[in-house]
Amino acid sequence: MSVFLGEILAHPALAAADPVVHPLGVVADAQPVRWVHSSEVLDIAPLLRGGELLLCGGITLATASPAKREEYVRELAQRGIAALAIETGGALPEIPADMLHKAEEYGLPVVELRKVVPFVGVMQAINSMLVSESVGHLQQADAATRAMAAELAHGASLDKILSVLAGITGAAVKLTSPWGVTMGSAAPEGWSSEVGADGGAGAAQEEATKQEAGGDDGSGQGGHANFSGAAAGRLISVDIPVRGVLMGRLEVLVPPTADTALAQVAGERAVDILGLALLQHTPPGLHALAGAELMRAVLNSAPEWRLEQLAPGAGFPTDSPAVVAAIHAAAPQELRGAVENFLSSHRIPCAAYLDDAELVVMIGLPCTEPPGERRQLLESLRGLEGDHDAVIAVGPPVARVAEAAWSLAEARRALEVRQIRRRNASVRRRFAARGLVVIDAQDAAVESLALTCLDASAREAFINRQLRAVLEHDEQRQSQLLETLQVWLDSGCNTAQSARELHLERQSMHHRLQRIFELCGGDPRGTGRLAALHLAARMAGLP
Repeated sequence: MSVFLGEILAHPALAAADPVVHPLGVVADAQPVRWVHSSEVLDIAPLLRGGELLLCGGITLATASPAKREEYVRELAQRGIAALAIETGGALPEIPADMLHKAEEYGLPVVELRKVVPFVGVMQAINSMLVSESVGHLQQADAATRAMAAELAHGASLDKILSVLAGITGAAVKLTSPWGVTMGSAAPEGWSSEVGADGGAGAAQEEATKQEAGGDDGSGQGGHANFSGAAAGRLISVDIPVRGVLMGRLEVLVPPTADTALAQVAGERAVDILGLALLQHTPPGLHALAGAELMRAVLNSAPEWRLEQLAPGAGFPTDSPAVVAAIHAAAPQELRGAVENFLSSHRIPCAAYLDDAELVVMIGLPCTEPPGERRQLLESLRGLEGDHDAVIAVGPPVARVAEAAWSLAEARRALEVRQIRRRNASVRRRFAARGLVVIDAQDAAVESLALTCLDASAREAFINRQLRAVLEHDEQRQSQLLETLQVWLDSGCNTAQSARELHLERQSMHHRLQRIFELCGGDPRGTGRLAALHLAARMAGLP
């Protein structure tokens, strides 16, 4: 079974801290914990995977602003950690009320540790217990995949293969196409689910849809799983790619009495077996396979002759202009569907490939006016329907498909530059760029040139010659003059626009600029120093 927060708080290593869970009434026994981690860093959320119990000594929280504490809680909650445990009584006499209110708003349990305990000892004791639990899950999941492989080798139906997974996890499982058509399902013995409001028509309709799609004959053990009105439980979704093409999606409905962690591990371990099963039952089309193979060649920087060989099969004439987009998204397959649907509706050739957490898409451009079409493409991507949490970097145009690897490299570099600038930006500006963000890699051409053609020492020397006084001012007074200068220069020295972007009053903006001019030797407008300052400001912060 999973290890839950209540069990961890009752462990002698942590019980000695006299923990109290906020808000009162939170059922700690219902909160599974994957790992215990300790950190005083307030920007820790991007380094977490979700499911952690995070231990914090409260030292940095004691001096942080209310806005920073709110940002800290929000980011941890969005990351999906199990709980935040904060030590009180030392640097932090009590957990600030605004933090508790925000944590309750975002559904993040906060544990107050009212006595001092050694965090290292806590992590060693509890993580050892969690490792033992994880090893058990892996052993059970591997047993499931071996049994599923045996069924596949004997030509079993998808329902029969899925029934093995259902039996070991105690959960109902369903395999659907990327468009939601059920291709197979199974439930453990004794599975019961509430029938939907249609009195059972939901299951019948689902079965009819499956038969239309060429589904199995229902010979799997345990029967079919009715998800339409199922009893309360957690739904786990795992994508099933085959050779880079999304072929299906495994849905696992875990009832409250089953082990959610086991179901997650078993579902992820079953991806390869289910991919092979889908190849047998519904092999991908040649066009999709050609597109995936082309994108793999781009990702591996294959020789130009290989790209030219693969391009026609994927719908790209070898001499047609193209761009490559690198996409980082919370739900990459969902965004992939939105992007591909938009491009296909406009009859724009494309090929996509999901490489770990990065989605890479090559997009064809007409030969008539590639720059104009690319600008239109950027605007269309910014207007994609749906609530997407993603960053899309569109690489520069290339004259032919054989040069696509360069466009991808520039798109990736633009993502890297954006991440660097976000780390150095003020809290308010970081939160302003949420949701779907589309960036033009050509806007990062200066940074790309600096990273590829100048070594770090040469960049640092140039930056110091131009901006030393500004950098020292920011370091000594915790000001944000460098960011202000960057925004102002990027806007074409438009003071009003810069003030809006920085969320400043115009008078405050003028005061900041006046101080910058004093530190840099005067107003650079109309002088040769303007270009040098802009170049230094763009390179500042690069690794």
